[in-house]
Amino acid sequence: MLERITHRGPDDRGEVQVGDAWLGHTRLSIVDVESGHQPLRTDDERLFLVGNGEVYNHEHVREGLLHDTGYSTNSDNEVALHLVREKGPGALDELEGMFAFLIAGEDGFFMAARDPVGIKPLYWAECDGVYRFASEMHSFEPDWRPYVEVFPPGNYWTPDGGLVRFADAVPRDEAAEQPEAEPSERDLTETREELIGSVHRQMMGDVPVGVFLSGGLDSTLIAAIAARYLEERGQTLKTFAVGTEGSSDLLAARQAAEYLNTEHHEHVYTAEEAEAVVADVVRSIEHFDPSLVRSAVPNFLLAKMTAEHVKVVLTGEGADELFAGYEYLSGLEGPEELHEEIVRTVEGLHNLNLQRADRVTMAHGLEARVPFLDREVIALALRLPAQWKLAPPGTQEKMLLRRSFEGWLPDELLYRDKEQFGDGSGAADVLTHKLEETVSDEDFEAERDLVSPGFRTKEELAYFRIWSEHLEGV
Repeated sequence: MLERITHRGPDDRGEVQVGDAWLGHTRLSIVDVESGHQPLRTDDERLFLVGNGEVYNHEHVREGLLHDTGYSTNSDNEVALHLVREKGPGALDELEGMFAFLIAGEDGFFMAARDPVGIKPLYWAECDGVYRFASEMHSFEPDWRPYVEVFPPGNYWTPDGGLVRFADAVPRDEAAEQPEAEPSERDLTETREELIGSVHRQMMGDVPVGVFLSGGLDSTLIAAIAARYLEERGQTLKTFAVGTEGSSDLLAARQAAEYLNTEHHEHVYTAEEAEAVVADVVRSIEHFDPSLVRSAVPNFLLAKMTAEHVKVVLTGEGADELFAGYEYLSGLEGPEELHEEIVRTVEGLHNLNLQRADRVTMAHGLEARVPFLDREVIALALRLPAQWKLAPPGTQEKMLLRRSFEGWLPDELLYRDKEQFGDGSGAADVLTHKLEETVSDEDFEAERDLVSPGFRTKEELAYFRIWSEHLEGV
C-alpha cells in the first residue's frame, strides 16, 4: 500500500508496528526538514502518529499544552500527537490546517482523523473486522477496493467509539437576516484582513512557497498578498502559470506577474501534450467528471513544472464557492437560496475541487494550500449576507471580494471577467473532441447506464473507462 503512494512523499519513508496496528508514511519534507521523520512518537515511545498535511497554528497549540513537553521534533504534525495525549481526540478542533492523522498506542489505542473541510484526502475500508486507511483509493489492494469509502471530514474514529464529529467546515451561525443594502468599509476591511491573515499563516514552512497564478481574480489576490509578505522579508515570490499558446489565462498571468514583480514561470503546452497526460490525470484525481478532468489536465502540467522550483504552492480554490463566483448561481431566486447553495458546495468540496487540487500536485510531490478555505475565512464569508454576493445576469460576480481589494491591483486585473480554468487555459477546446472520438455511438448507447445517473456525454464515458481500469472494484 505504501509503495503505491510514493509520489505523495518522495523525500522520506517510515513505518512502525504498534500492537495490532501498523503505520506507514511517505514524506514530503516541508517543516523541520532535518528531523521531522515519521512516524512521530512521544518521548516514552508509547504513542505514534503518521500525518499528511500542515497544522498552521502548531506553535500556538504547543504553547497551550500544560503537561506535555517531551517533543522530539519541530514538526507541525507532532503537536497533534501531544494534543491528543493530553486532551483526547475531541481537542483536534483546536488545530487550524489541513490534515489526515492516524495515531496508534502500545496500549491498543487507535485513532483516525481528517480536517473539517476535507482539504487532505483520507479513505478507509473494513473487511472481517480489519480496518485499513490510505490517502488514495489506488493504495488499497484490488480485493479491498469494493469496501473503500471516503472518510468523512471533521470526524475522528476509534474502534471503541466509532465515528465522532469534532468540527464542522461550515459554522452553524446564519448570515444576517436584514443586512444593509451595501457592505460598509468595515465589512470590506474585515474581508480583506481575514484573507491576508490566512495567506500569512499559510506561508509557514522551511522551504519556499509559490503561487499558482491563473490570471483570474482569486489566484491574483493570493499572489498579491504573498508578494507583499515576501517583499517585506527581502524575498521575491515565485509564480507559475500554464496554458496553450495565446490562451487568456496565460496572458493575464503574465500581466499580473509583471505588476506584482514576481519571479514568473510558465509552461505553454500543446494539444498533443494535453492528450498524452489525460490517462495519468484521471488516475491521479481518481475521478471521471469531465469538468474536473478538463481543469485537472492543465493543473497537472502546471504542477509538474512547479515541482521543479518549489515544494509548496498557494492556490485560489474556494473563492468561487464562498463568494458566489459561478455563473449558474445568478439564476437562483434570492439570498436565502444562494446561502444554502454556498453551504452545500463548501461542504461538498472535499469530493470535487479539493480532490483535484490535492491529487494533481501530490502526483508530483508538491503540496497545495488553499487560503480561502481557512476556517476563519469560511466563517467570515458565511456571516456576510448572501444578498451582497448576488450577481444578477449582466452584472459581475464576486463584487464584494473585488471591492475589498481595491488599490491592490489595477482595474483590468481586479475586474477581469471570470473563466473556468480549463477554458481559460485552453484545455477544454483541446480535450473534448479528442476524447469523444474514442467512443462510438454504439458503445455509448451500450455503456451509458453503467453508472447511475448515466453518462451525459461520450467524453465522460471515455474518462470513466480509464478510471474503472485503474480502480477496478471501487
